[in-house]
Amino acid sequence: MTQRGTLRVAVIGTGRMGADHVRRIDEVISGARVSAVVDVDAERAKSVAAGVEGCTAYTEPAAAMAAADVDAVLIASPGPAHEAALLAAFERDLPVLCEKPLTPDAASALRILQAEQKLGHRRVQVGFMRRYDAEYLRLKELLDGGRLGRPLMLHNRHRNAASPPGFTDAMLINDSVVHEMDVTRWLLGQEITAVTVLRPAPSGNAPTGLSDPQLVVFETDGGALVDVEIFVNCGFGYQVQAEVVCEQGSARIGDGHAMVTHEAGRWGGGIAQDFVERFAEAYDREVQAWVDATRRGEVTGPSVWDGYAAAAVCEAGVRAQSEGRRVEVELVERPALYR
Repeated sequence: MTQRGTLRVAVIGTGRMGADHVRRIDEVISGARVSAVVDVDAERAKSVAAGVEGCTAYTEPAAAMAAADVDAVLIASPGPAHEAALLAAFERDLPVLCEKPLTPDAASALRILQAEQKLGHRRVQVGFMRRYDAEYLRLKELLDGGRLGRPLMLHNRHRNAASPPGFTDAMLINDSVVHEMDVTRWLLGQEITAVTVLRPAPSGNAPTGLSDPQLVVFETDGGALVDVEIFVNCGFGYQVQAEVVCEQGSARIGDGHAMVTHEAGRWGGGIAQDFVERFAEAYDREVQAWVDATRRGEVTGPSVWDGYAAAAVCEAGVRAQSEGRRVEVELVERPALYR
C-alpha cells in the first residue's frame, strides 16, 4: 500500500453493523475498498462478498489478514471475539478500526492496551462514533474554546423506542450508557472516577425483569457531575440529547429541530427510530477519518486507552447498579503512548 493508494479493508463480522460498514466503504466514502469479509457463518459472508466487486469471503479473521490484498481491518464482530482479532492484527502490524466495545471487560481491554504498547505505536481507532457527530463536534469545539468557562454539570438523555428481546439491566450500562461514558470523557477532558445508579419505579412498558428507566451519575476527576437518563422503552423513538452547564453559560444539543413543520393546526418534526438513522453521518465521517489517517500512515480518534477506560467505567457501573451503592472506577496509570 502506498500513501496515495486505495486502502484495501477486511471487514470482520457481517451482521447489521458489519454489513452497513461494507456498504459504507463500497458506496459512500472514498479512498478505500472492501477486499475481504469474514464471518463464522460462511454463507452470510459469501452473500455479502458477492455484492462487492473483488471481495473474498473468509470464515477466519487470521486468514483474511494474511491475504495479500488486505492493508487494514475493520472489526464489527461480537465483542467477545474482538481480543483474538485485535491480537492477530497486531501480529501483522495492521491498522484497525474496532467497533465498541474494544473488548467486553477491563481485564481483556488491559491486555490489548499492553499488547499495543509492545508495538511501540498506536494501531487501533475505537468506534465511538458520537465523537464524529456534527452536533457533538460543535459542542466539543465550544467547550475547548473556553467561552462558557469551566464545565460544572453535564445532563444526558438516551432513549430508545423499545429494547430488543433479552435486554438486561447490565446491558443498559454496557451497550447503551457506554456512549455517554465516552462522550463525557471526551467533551470534558476528564476521567470518570465513580458511578452511582438510581432507579425510579419501572415503566409499564418495560419487559418483565428489566428495570427501565434508570438514572446513572458519574463523578469526574475535574469535579464535574454528570447524569444520564437511560430509557430504552420510551415508545416514541430514538433520542440522544446533552446539555452542559458551565460557569458562564450552558449549551444543549440533540433537540432534533433540523426541520420543523407547521400544518393543519399542528407543528412538529420527525424523531429517528434507531441509532443507525440518528448517527448515519457520524458513522460515515468516522470511517472516512480512519481511512484518511491510515492512508497518511497515522492513527487518530478514540484510542485503546479510551476503550479500556470505558470498559473500566462499565464495570463500576454494573456493580453500582447491582449493589445499589456508589462504586469507584479503577484505572491503571495512563501510559505515555496515550497521553
